[in-house]
Amino acid sequence: MQHKRAITFALCVCVAAIGVLPASAGTDAAQSPAASATSDDPTAKEGASLFNQYCSHCHGPWAEQGERPRDLRRLRIRYGDEAREMFSTTVTNGRLEKGMPVWKGVLSDEVLGKIYAFLETVQVED
Repeated sequence: MQHKRAITFALCVCVAAIGVLPASAGTDAAQSPAASATSDDPTAKEGASLFNQYCSHCHGPWAEQGERPRDLRRLRIRYGDEAREMFSTTVTNGRLEKGMPVWKGVLSDEVLGKIYAFLETVQVED
């Protein structure tokens, strides 16, 4: 199992390195719709930066991903009051069959909490 995690993590790092730069590398934060949503909350603002560093290569910069299964702006629509629990379960255990790596042991609970704080600010209604 540890071997699978290492391979999955290495794959994600490689994909990020060769295919996509974090949004902060070429995008002014003020241009993003998410920037205004997080400007008053330092935790969510830091979470946005962390999201763009670790998650945007699959879920889109600022969580703006049009592909519904990967669109994390729809967590509240899909899971309602259980959105935070689903997020926690998914990032902790991964969904290897769908390409989602296991982040437990890679990112701290504090980092994951900040990422979720950001995601709360970009949830859509429909």
